[in-house]
Amino acid sequence: MKQTRSWARRCAVQSLYQQALSGGGPATTDLEFLAGEDSRRVNQQYFQALIEDLRRHAREIDRLIAPALDRGLDEVDPVEGAILRVGVCELAYHPGIPCRVVINEAVELAKLFGAEQGHKYVNSVLDKLARQLRKTEMKTGS
Repeated sequence: MKQTRSWARRCAVQSLYQQALSGGGPATTDLEFLAGEDSRRVNQQYFQALIEDLRRHAREIDRLIAPALDRGLDEVDPVEGAILRVGVCELAYHPGIPCRVVINEAVELAKLFGAEQGHKYVNSVLDKLARQLRKTEMKTGS
């Protein structure tokens, strides 16, 4: 079975969401997702890198997201908030991943887990942020 970054993103979103709802520590929830039945699908190295970056840069990620929102980050649906955090983490700290891939993956996660129109909101916010964080890439369309 192929291990994918898509599944790593999915597990990172689920981990962030669970932490937000339960107040559980990151180590506990991270391990739960790596031990799940779909763990063979997850690119575990990428999952760990995402989780480490999300933890290390949490304040900066939230600071980057805030101006692109039409409301406070605490008012954003927790699922969409988790998806936005993973997307911004990739835009800011994983430059080797094309911004269009980051945005498309986030939109697909929002369709899967978010509210009915949540994917449109996620797309809009990440597109704004990609234009700031990856100006050259967005201009050239790479």
